[in-house]
Amino acid sequence: MSSARILVVDDEADIRELVRDILSEEGYTVEVAANAAEARAACAKQAPDLVLLDIWMPDTDGISLLREWQQTQLLAAPVVMMSGHGTVETAVEATRLGAIDYVEKPLSLAKLLRTVRRALEEGNRRKQAARALVPPLLAPVGRSRLMRELREQVKLLAPHEAAVLVLGESGTGREAFARYIHTLSPRSSGPFVSFAAGSLTEENAEEMLFGAERSDGVRPGLLEQAAHGTLFTNGLEDLPPTAQRLLLAAVESNSFLRKGGRVQVRFDARLISSAQPGFETRGAEPFRVDLLSNLNLLTLRIPPLRDYSEDVPELLRYYVDRLVDEERLVFRRFGVAAQNRLRNYPWPGNIRELKNLVHRLLIQGGQEEIRLDEIEREITAQAPDNEPLVKQDLLSMPLREAREHFERAYLTQQLQLCNGKVGQLAKRVGMERTHLYRKLRSLGVDFRQAEE
Repeated sequence: MSSARILVVDDEADIRELVRDILSEEGYTVEVAANAAEARAACAKQAPDLVLLDIWMPDTDGISLLREWQQTQLLAAPVVMMSGHGTVETAVEATRLGAIDYVEKPLSLAKLLRTVRRALEEGNRRKQAARALVPPLLAPVGRSRLMRELREQVKLLAPHEAAVLVLGESGTGREAFARYIHTLSPRSSGPFVSFAAGSLTEENAEEMLFGAERSDGVRPGLLEQAAHGTLFTNGLEDLPPTAQRLLLAAVESNSFLRKGGRVQVRFDARLISSAQPGFETRGAEPFRVDLLSNLNLLTLRIPPLRDYSEDVPELLRYYVDRLVDEERLVFRRFGVAAQNRLRNYPWPGNIRELKNLVHRLLIQGGQEEIRLDEIEREITAQAPDNEPLVKQDLLSMPLREAREHFERAYLTQQLQLCNGKVGQLAKRVGMERTHLYRKLRSLGVDFRQAEE
């Protein structure tokens, strides 16, 4: 039985139902659409593996819809055109726009099934060829408005030489976006050198950044290794003061001196850095303002995964395909209920957590379909108490426990915003003060300590 998803787009209800019945009996998962608007919505909800597309429809004809998909590149699946009164010209135009085949109505059962099998095989060949040619995460995955806008922003930033600061929570894929900027930049043929800011210490910062000259030869540092390319600093919040001072000197003078050396070396690399939002004032001592002003000439903000959860099903499929190819793991697919559960999971660890979940499920193995009960066993039943409310997985709890957990976290964090003043809190949340005191006591929120 095949698990391929097929979208049938036809304005005739009888044709839609006939094709759905035929293909469902063959084991395919079939979705139908009566017009172009429904077809767009179906593709946005979940990408199909094949589209059977009628040419003549009332709102937007099939050729126009196919042209739209080709121009926007929002559909990667192969398309087979259907028509009861087509012409050679329409068939040629459909082929030019990327249609893989053409079937005539009234439909022949045998020919329809042969065409579907061939089209799916060709679609799989295209996917394998694309994965072989395109490096992993060349373009960050996602069809949501947020991700489309983010990729467009990268295309605007990439051609410039200015330093870029990539801001985002841990695990959001900041380095993937840094690599994407590098790939689209004029320096793409040069090296992309990445290092963790936390790997530098007060003792080793100079040699790590600038390199060293010794009797046995020259050891190039990170700045020299990135020459004519990009130097990516991952986690600016962990960059020690000595490293900040040295990096500032190199950036402002466009040169540096290797440890033990006497000749200045030209610094020629684009700087991209990443950090968590608000990092500037979180450490034991504030981050150097003069260095930061050199590193954040351009800023790219990466949203947490919970802000574009509609992309979770596509991300799950992407990492399944990638891990199956890279590690020769047995293919598994996420069932609809499992996908819906994960769309509503807050993903405190963001993309990294999603990839690790997929990796773990593939390594553990099991039935081809990953079901809801398996997901529930894997994801954490309750987020740590110190997690922000938006990162807490309330759907894993019984209703009463979830309500109490939400109220406790909500009122605790609101109380912090009110600087511990219960009177201000009552106004902020719209509760009578006496009732609010009782609610805080019942939830175990220590408002007396907050007031002090």
